[in-house]
Amino acid sequence: MNPIRVLLVDDHAILREGIRYLLSASGEVQVIGEAQDGVEALEMVEKLKPDAVLMDIAMPRMNGIEATKELKKRHPDLPVLILSMYDSEEYVLPILRAGAAGYVLKRAAAQELVSALKAVTSGQVILHPDVAKTVMENLQGQGGGTPSPSAETRSAGAAHAQLEQLTEREREVLTLIAHGLTNQQIAEKLFISIKTVQAHRANLMEKLDLHDAVELTKFAIKTGLLSLDEI
Repeated sequence: MNPIRVLLVDDHAILREGIRYLLSASGEVQVIGEAQDGVEALEMVEKLKPDAVLMDIAMPRMNGIEATKELKKRHPDLPVLILSMYDSEEYVLPILRAGAAGYVLKRAAAQELVSALKAVTSGQVILHPDVAKTVMENLQGQGGGTPSPSAETRSAGAAHAQLEQLTEREREVLTLIAHGLTNQQIAEKLFISIKTVQAHRANLMEKLDLHDAVELTKFAIKTGLLSLDEI
C-alpha cells in the first residue's frame, strides 16, 4: 500500500522536523511538504495535491481554523486532521465546524497520529478522547459555549425518536462509526462487504439528516450509543 501523502502545517520548525521524522519512521505516511501558516498551506495544497493535511491551529497570518474553512471550500474531499496542544472548546468546536475531519492532541503517541491519518483518509472521523469529552460536554450544555447548529435544532427527545427508526444493523454501524472505525474495519467486524457498510452509512445520514462522520458521532454521544467511558 502506498504511504499517505501529507502536508504538514505548523509554525514551529523544530516541531515539524520531529513530526516528519516520526511519521516517516512508520513507513505508512510520507510528509510531502511543510507550511508554516495557513497562507502557505493553501498555496502548497494546490501545488502538491496531498492526500491529507495535518494542521496546527495557532499560527501567524492565517490560523488553522481559517485555513481549514478555506481548504474545505476549495477541496471538500480533502481531509484536514488537526494536531494541537489545546483541548478546550474555544479551539475544538470552531475547528470541527470549519470542517476538520479529526482532532489529535500533540501529547498523543506517534502511532495514534498515524492511525488518525489513516482514519481520516478513509473518510472517518477521529477525535482524541479528551477532545471527544469536550464535544460531549458541549452537547450536554455544560461547556458554556455555543452549541453546533445540529445540537441546537435537535433535542434529546427528538434524537432518541430518530434512533428508534434505525434498524438494529444501522445502530451497530453507527456505533462503530462513532468509535472511529473505518469502513474496512466495520466490514470485517460485522462480516459484511464494504459496499454494504457504505450503504448503511448513506442510509444513516439520510434518515438522521446528518452530513458527515462528526455529526454521526455527536448523535451517537447524544443518544447514549457512545458513552463517556468508551471514549
